[in-house]
Order: sequence, then C-alpha cells, then structure tokens
Amino acid sequence: MKLAAALCLALLALGGCEEVADEERPPTAREFPRPYRPVSAAVSNTFSNEQARDDRREAVTVMDLADIRRGMTVADIGAGEGYYTVRLAERVGRNGRVLAEDIDRDALARLGSRVEAERLDNVSIKLGTPDDPRLPRGSFDRIFMVHMYHEVSEPYAFLWRLRPALKKNGSVIVVDVDRPTSEHGTPPKLLFCEFGSVGFRLAEFVRKPEIAGYYARFEPAGERPEPHEIEPCSQPGDENIPTAAG
Repeated sequence: MKLAAALCLALLALGGCEEVADEERPPTAREFPRPYRPVSAAVSNTFSNEQARDDRREAVTVMDLADIRRGMTVADIGAGEGYYTVRLAERVGRNGRVLAEDIDRDALARLGSRVEAERLDNVSIKLGTPDDPRLPRGSFDRIFMVHMYHEVSEPYAFLWRLRPALKKNGSVIVVDVDRPTSEHGTPPKLLFCEFGSVGFRLAEFVRKPEIAGYYARFEPAGERPEPHEIEPCSQPGDENIPTAAG
C-alpha cells in the first residue's frame, strides 16, 4: 500500500495520476484501496458504429471465444445502447437470460425502449453504481465488460462485489484496448494485476483485429480477500504479456 502510494505521488508530479480524496469517493468504497491510476471519462455510451462492428464480426468473435451457448445466463456490464445485449440475447435463446447493467439511467431508459421494440423477452435491465454492479449471487455463466473497464473508478470494490455473481465454472470477459487508462484503454498488465488482487486468475488472453483490441477471460481462484487485504496496483510501463496465467 505504501509503495503504491509512493508511486502515485511520483506519477502526480508527472501529471500521470489523479489522487482522489477519500471524502470524494463513494462511502461504500472507502474500505477498499484507492486505485492509483487515471480513469477515463465516459464520453459516450456507444463505442463505435454498430454496423462497422458487425462488418468486422466483433460480437460474433467475442461470443465464440467466450463459448456462449443457448440456455446460458450472462450479464452485460456497462451495456450502454445495447450492442452486446441484443446479440447476446439472440445467442442464448429463449431459455437463456441476459442482464444489461449500467450506471447511466438515461442510457438504460433508451436500452429499455430498444429491448421493448425488439421484443427481447429474455433481457432484463439493472441500474448499478460505480463501485457495485449489484448482480445477484451465483447467477451468471459469463459476465461481459466490453470497452468500459477503463471507466470503472473503483475497480477493487467493483470486482470484489462482482465475483460472487458467477456460477460455478463461470468467468468474466473483458474486451479493451492496450493503451493508458486516461486514453480509454487498459494496459493488459494493469488489468491482470487488478483482477488478480481480488482473487481472479487469467484463463485466456488473445489479440484479434475483429475486436479492435484484446480479449481476456478471468476465472475465480482461491478465496476472495478481505477488502483491507487487497494490494493496489500501480500504472505499468513496459510489460511481458502471457497468453494465460495460473
């Protein structure tokens, strides 16, 4: 903790880290360590044009990598306008379920209208918070976080509270871009560290042109640490990226 704080102070001097006072953090997150990294502002709920993403087969590629099958229950965190929500709903079928979560009420209202218009009876919508996705325990085969992880301002609290929502053999899927968190991406080494600090192991990591970035899959490993036991991660520099860990 002290080392991470010292690193953050050094980054502050270079303009690379913005330290947030405890009183500015959600009260429910203050028992968790502060993330010593910048956080991207949410500039849009649409990552890019849906047709362009379909043309390069982004969602199909990600769902194939994640082995999404009919009858599964999945969560789309940071669902925004619902690009993945509607495609996941089709893939899991009538007997599957999709929970679309976001912290933006307006985005969820627009998504609700889309779900109703497209008659997606297997989709439900949930309002989360910056430090808690508010997912039901033991409910999901897969939890998706696509091009949004760099906007999570309280990663340790968020991931700690997300982990119990997985079913046995469930996993978390992250799709992001390899660039600094201040530039709407997440360096893989930082991603691995933050997930590892709350009890996840990296199960798969691939880069694909179809997804304009990387795909990472994490599984729970060992006991979930107590909040005070979590060691915060520093913003990384150069890194050697494994194809899998654990």
